[in-house]
Amino acid sequence: MRILVTGAAGFIGFHTCQRLLARGDAVLGLDNLNSYYDVSLKQARLAQLQSLPGFRFIQADLADRPTIEHLFSSEPFDIVIHLAAQAGVRYSLENPHAYVDSNLTGFMSILEGCRHNGIKHLVFASSSSVYGANTVTPFSVHQNVDHPISLYAATKKANELMAHSYASLYNLPVTGLRFFTVYGPWGRPDMAYFSFTKAILEDRPITIFNNGMMQRDFTYVDDIVEGIVRAADCPAAPHPGWSGVEPDPGTSFAPYRIYNIGNNQPVELLRFIETLERHLGKTAQKNFLPMQAGDLPVTFADIDDLAADTGFRPATTIEEGIQYFVRWYRDYYKLPA
Repeated sequence: MRILVTGAAGFIGFHTCQRLLARGDAVLGLDNLNSYYDVSLKQARLAQLQSLPGFRFIQADLADRPTIEHLFSSEPFDIVIHLAAQAGVRYSLENPHAYVDSNLTGFMSILEGCRHNGIKHLVFASSSSVYGANTVTPFSVHQNVDHPISLYAATKKANELMAHSYASLYNLPVTGLRFFTVYGPWGRPDMAYFSFTKAILEDRPITIFNNGMMQRDFTYVDDIVEGIVRAADCPAAPHPGWSGVEPDPGTSFAPYRIYNIGNNQPVELLRFIETLERHLGKTAQKNFLPMQAGDLPVTFADIDDLAADTGFRPATTIEEGIQYFVRWYRDYYKLPA
């Protein structure tokens, strides 16, 4: 198939492109290569992709309407996998306008491109952060998610609402994917496990919020990509049992679905750090702080819908995933094993 992947030089986008190319799809990757984190890491990912047959790249910003309109009108895509976004809960406290420009204005460009150019399926990245003030776990796509506690989460919730309106108005098949704490090789340096690794190896203390009592449904990137590809191959369809009397947030009368992609096994942050220490062969100096604004105390994905519709099941344990990450980190930064 001919697939547009936005955020192709990003962590999840890079791995998704690799998987699609490996099975023979033609992939056009789009990224603006912004400086939110180390651009050289994005360029290194991109260099890997550009060595593979079937991949092309365009550097563009999704908020640049004329460029995105021209791209869609000149390229016959079958599927769009939209992974580009301004990420990060804590950064949204400092730079809120970046989230409006990328996550809202940029997503509108994607929706309009899909609407006007016969795209067969739009798959887009949402986030576990949309569960916000919800306390019932595991988090289910059938729960109401109207109480976000960060602007980042609010923009992802807005993406889901925008997508539903286009599915309803224009019969555009749309699937939203709520990712749960993705980790692994080629990851984002702003993520905690990445910065922990760097600090531990440099004998610097690590900052641990909520005294390490947070739980996260850490999900290895290959499992995330497996869920993305399976969802992309299963275009959203109207749910025959949907009712406006008791509206189900996870399905619709329109061709629209929402899925969680997680490991379905939350892990306490301190256990994750202990596993990281073991594979690094060093003990971290720990600086404990209270919970930071916008953070969730627990994330835990109910993946039953994705499993039922696509056969998805996560396959990578925390032990395996951290081992793979540490091996990559030492190799990429040329550190001794």
